[in-house]
Amino acid sequence: MTIPEPATPVAELDRTGFVIVDVETTGWLPEHAGITEIAAVRIGGGQPRAEFSALVNPGHPIPADIVALTGITDAMVSQAPAIGAVLPGFLAFADGRVLTAHNAPFDVGFLIAACGSSRIAWPEFPVLDTAALARSVLGEAEVPDCKLATLASFFGAGTEPRHRALDDARATADVLQALLARLAGRGVHTFAEISAWAEAGSVRGGTLLAHPGLRAPGGRRRRQWSQLSFWSGLMSRAFRRRPRRSRR
Repeated sequence: MTIPEPATPVAELDRTGFVIVDVETTGWLPEHAGITEIAAVRIGGGQPRAEFSALVNPGHPIPADIVALTGITDAMVSQAPAIGAVLPGFLAFADGRVLTAHNAPFDVGFLIAACGSSRIAWPEFPVLDTAALARSVLGEAEVPDCKLATLASFFGAGTEPRHRALDDARATADVLQALLARLAGRGVHTFAEISAWAEAGSVRGGTLLAHPGLRAPGGRRRRQWSQLSFWSGLMSRAFRRRPRRSRR
């Protein structure tokens, strides 16, 4: 079942425009791993829903445990373009939108690193993290955790996340729309109000907004996300304990 488009007053947030992105990678840290797949779903902004998806040749073999997790093999990416050839299309697709991801420091950290290695300027996107948003919106008794698979099941998302970029981006888009509907019930109807709500301390367990080098709408610099490597380290340790990545 696909979650219906939230009715007004969430329509004000729909006019903002969001691009929900997901990346699959060969490992946990951008300095030691590469991107194998990028996908994004564009919603709101007064335009029809649209999707972007591309396999990426990381330039090195994909570890066996990652192949087992994602299903993306060396053969699948052998003829795919390098990340430097894919990024311009993705950045054009996301231009002018709020960049959104589930556990955004992971995905956005890889994208920023890829832009740096490709000598491509990283735009000053506002960034929204749906994992932190879910932790702040949902009651502790509603869900056992805020993994993407848990939230997709809780909200009845139309796509089940399965560690492939497009499916996970679609599931995150459904989760985002459900969370925005919850926020509307609390009187939060615009992206600026989400920003003010976050800065007022309504967020527990992480920051909803910000990333090094990013600015929120209106140009005011937000508090930075530091310790991207720390986040990735936590994910790596969780992965060694369990067969599924904790960021999902």
